[in-house]
Formats: sequence, C-alpha cells, structure tokens
Amino acid sequence: MVLNKQQLREKIENKGLVRNYVDLETQLTPQGFDLTAAEIHSYGGKGRLDFSNTEREIPESSKIRPEKQSEEDDYAWWELDQGVYKVVMNEKVDIPNNLTGLAFPRSSLLRMGCTINNAVWDSGYTGTGSFMLHVENPDGVSIKENARLNQIVFLDLEETEEGYRGRYQED
Repeated sequence: MVLNKQQLREKIENKGLVRNYVDLETQLTPQGFDLTAAEIHSYGGKGRLDFSNTEREIPESSKIRPEKQSEEDDYAWWELDQGVYKVVMNEKVDIPNNLTGLAFPRSSLLRMGCTINNAVWDSGYTGTGSFMLHVENPDGVSIKENARLNQIVFLDLEETEEGYRGRYQED
C-alpha cells in the first residue's frame, strides 16, 4: 500500500521519516513527498562496478556554483547545458524496516525535456540521497536552489529482518 498525505505527515512529524525539508506543506503531495535540490554536481571521471562491489569506484564530481540573477534574489540558479548531472537533495530520510521508497521525476521537469533516474530507496536506509538528472533539452534548463525535482512515494511492506547496510548509510 502506498502511504497517503495524512500517513506521510504523521510519519514525518512523529517518526522523522523525512527531515531537513524546506516547507512541509508545499512538499507533501497526495501520495508522496517532493525532494529538493541542495547541490548539483558535474561528473569528472568514469566509475567502475563489479558483482561484489569490492572493485566499485564512484566517479569524482564537482559542485556547480549557482548564480543569483539579481541581488534581491534569496536563492541562485544553476544554468545547465544538455548532459547528465548528480543532484544532492536537501532532505534526509530515515526509512524504517517496514517501508521502502520509489522516486520519480516531477512532471514539470519532464515537460522541460529533463528526467531523473533513481534507485530503490531500501528499508533501513538513513541518509541524504542523490539522484541523476538528465537534461535532454538541447537548450538546457535553469534550476533554482531548493527547486522540487523528484517525488518519493513510500510503500508499506512486511518488516524485514535487516534493512540497508551499505556504504552510504548515515547515522
């Protein structure tokens, strides 16, 4: 079962399912939660992936500095050319062992010629996530700091004995 807005609000306010959000009311959706952009990075090398992850290498990335369009702006803009970028979100999640998350690009982003790739958000994962932004529009895209880009949907599941234990787990 997908959690609805009321269930999400309860788990966010009372259980800390999502923290460091910009504005709870704006980010809650009828059956999900909008994740916002804190940083955007460009990739600077190639990665390596094997079966056991013993030879896994995540490529370096460099923060792209957003720029204010006017001095009155509270937030700055990233001007992105066509390409692939890593987005680090503002929010930190603390997913209990009886939930999992699936995330999808917001439809507004799709209408601009951009999409997002996500992995499954495992039960037991705690941390600040990142996702891959594809800018397919030949003219690029402008994204403002804290823009809502990605929507995560949480699903109930039978509690697992052991949740996520990978290298990206935060305390």
